[in-house]
Amino acid sequence: MQYPEPIAKLIDSFMKLPGIGPKTAVRLAFFVVDMNEDDVMEFGRSLVNVKRQLVYCSVCQNITDKDPCHICGDTHRDRSTICVVQEPKDVTVMEKMREYTGQYHVLHGAISPVDGIGPEDIKVSELIKRLEDEGVKEIILATNPTIEGEATAMYISKLVKPIGVKTSRIAHGLPVGGDLEYADEVTLSKALEGRRDL
Repeated sequence: MQYPEPIAKLIDSFMKLPGIGPKTAVRLAFFVVDMNEDDVMEFGRSLVNVKRQLVYCSVCQNITDKDPCHICGDTHRDRSTICVVQEPKDVTVMEKMREYTGQYHVLHGAISPVDGIGPEDIKVSELIKRLEDEGVKEIILATNPTIEGEATAMYISKLVKPIGVKTSRIAHGLPVGGDLEYADEVTLSKALEGRRDL
């Protein structure tokens, strides 16, 4: 069906978002058409403000509306430990735990030669500079348990070794409440590697 141009453009815009297919895009577009004009204007301002008001923290590379971010500016955080994550949303996940009190470093991606992403395309050099300047004693590599995440963790650990900073990797394995019969071989292998004494 041929939609009026404004709706067609809105549908195309929604389809650029991850996980939004044609049917969902059409449903969202018509939802916007039915919205109150003030709500639509507020929604539009929110989209524009995300692009205009957010910056990368000059210390950890996380997204923030002030530099340094609230985590890097917190004097009560442990500055001797840095948790390295792939994306800004990973910081939020770690913070929900309320157990980690150190600093973070956001890479903004992972090494993936297939996709043309090398170490120079993510924030690795900024991490190495921090390790040389800030007196960090340990980095915790919390990249995703994917081929790209593992490759990135291995690459960073090789770079960090000559600096003399302790490097650890978060454990991977079975989720709490999971059943062995539903686990794949790689997950079981990681669970065995990450076993600990009781």
